[in-house]
Amino acid sequence: MFTYEEAVAYIENIPKFTTKNKLEHTRKCLDLLGSPDKDKKIIHVAGTNGKGSVCAFLSSMLEQGGFRCGLFTSPHLVKINERFQINEVMISDERFTEAFLEVKNLADRLVEEGDYHPTYFEFLFLMGMIVFRQENVDYIILETGLGGRLDATNSVTKPLACVITSISLDHVEYLGDTIEKIAGEKAGIIKKGVPVIFDGNREEAAAVIKARAEELGCPWYEVKEEQQNMLDYTPEGIRFLSASGIYGDTELFVPFIARYQMMNAALALETMGVLRMVHGLQKEALKAGICSTRWQGRMETILPGVIVDGAHNEDGIARFVETVSYFQKDYPITLLFSTVADKEFPDMIKRICEGLDFANVIVTEIWGSRKQSSRELAELFRLNGCETVFAEPDAGKAFDLAYKKKKDGLLFVAGSLYLAGEIKDYVRRNVHD
Repeated sequence: MFTYEEAVAYIENIPKFTTKNKLEHTRKCLDLLGSPDKDKKIIHVAGTNGKGSVCAFLSSMLEQGGFRCGLFTSPHLVKINERFQINEVMISDERFTEAFLEVKNLADRLVEEGDYHPTYFEFLFLMGMIVFRQENVDYIILETGLGGRLDATNSVTKPLACVITSISLDHVEYLGDTIEKIAGEKAGIIKKGVPVIFDGNREEAAAVIKARAEELGCPWYEVKEEQQNMLDYTPEGIRFLSASGIYGDTELFVPFIARYQMMNAALALETMGVLRMVHGLQKEALKAGICSTRWQGRMETILPGVIVDGAHNEDGIARFVETVSYFQKDYPITLLFSTVADKEFPDMIKRICEGLDFANVIVTEIWGSRKQSSRELAELFRLNGCETVFAEPDAGKAFDLAYKKKKDGLLFVAGSLYLAGEIKDYVRRNVHD
């Protein structure tokens, strides 16, 4: 038998960046586990940015309507259990261990037979499907990991709907070096005859998605920023009017300060509109669900004046700059930043410094094999015009310093989801008054 801690250690020792198993392998594993996806109402979500938020909005709306909703998402910020949620609450250690043992027993049998061991993400996906069967959920929201076409979640053959969020350049070594190539990978989740709801703001991506949808005989629904009209913008959230193709003009409130959440909420609302004959919920319940959505690490306020954001790629950083620039008119801004070594961090830092003025910048390091030197990061900020820069390798000490420097301004934590998780955990253990 494995304890919870031993189960987590086993999973974390499965290499994360290995050659993917074929989807046929994942499908075989699902079937050997009793096909836990059979007859389940599944919404499948892919994209570069925003897919986690769209999943959270969908889950919250379904929960508001009285349904039991399972959410599989990644990565986790603090605890691996976060990847498996029932009505926005992560599963218990006991449930995690039960699902782990079932997949571990299958993996052992496969290896004994000379077959492949499930990859890190595949193992977690299989666990998620077992959890959702055990919990007898009404709906399952699946967020893809990397890409879409070859993603383990794409082994599910009959989703209710396929949703594709905004697409930008990220993971080019795996997905391709153009928007069209990346869009093609994301559009790989589209299934014959299944409705497709997508972010249509980048024409080159939209063209690829539409072509694939039409090739497979899928009705498609395009959502654009021009359909979203902001009415009010405060540190508590955004009130806006969404011109839904199904519900018509709908006033929504999102409890987040990032403007891109308007698009994410609109995509989720349109998806629920496409599926309205399935769930039968009224628009007011959907609005209430969006208003009460919780999502970690995406412009999330964790203490008064302290906002954590997991922006870590080109488009995410652009959105981060857009949000912070609005508030720097009224507040001095302190930035706590780190990233991992395999990101294009010189470009990230240049973009941040071009768009924002900081009272203070504190850079730190994220533990692990992909750690990037805080000293080198600090030098890059100085080269890009930031004068008050501090390097503190220890993330906890860096947060304490940044919090002290913040005074009456705002502190933004950015550059990496790993940093977001580490700071959230540190704050949870060391409450700051």
